[in-house]
Amino acid sequence: MHIDIDRDRCIGAGQCALTAPDVFTQDDEGYSTLLPGREDGGGSPLVREAARACPVAAITVSQPVG
Repeated sequence: MHIDIDRDRCIGAGQCALTAPDVFTQDDEGYSTLLPGREDGGGSPLVREAARACPVAAITVSQPVG
């Protein structure tokens, strides 16, 4: 799984970190970021839900090709 966070779009609402706290957190500026070692989602079933919870659609989740 590939997770992309558009930092230009992110407003720091924190819905991703609330929905999937084992994958997402907020940096010192309040913007969404991935926890170290969780760049692939770590198998969390909540990653896609966290992306849907983002009020500005700053998170995209895709499957790698190949």
